[in-house]
Amino acid sequence: MCLAVPGLLIEVNGIIGKVDFGDGTIRKVNLALLEKAKPGDYVLVHAGYAIQVVPEEYVRETIELWRKVISLEDFAK
Repeated sequence: MCLAVPGLLIEVNGIIGKVDFGDGTIRKVNLALLEKAKPGDYVLVHAGYAIQVVPEEYVRETIELWRKVISLEDFAK
């Protein structure tokens, strides 16, 4: 299974960008697959590449789903 993680693009330097994943994690990612990504956009990141610009609402929903999964994992312990 493949997993892409949403994050906020905070900086662009050529084809390299910095993405804030909202939990204190900021990573450099390759933006070569996205022509018009700009700071302030939310992007999906897979294997070090930003693969899609997504709406902020999508990011909120995804994060909420992950929180639910994590809380179920904690419950199962």
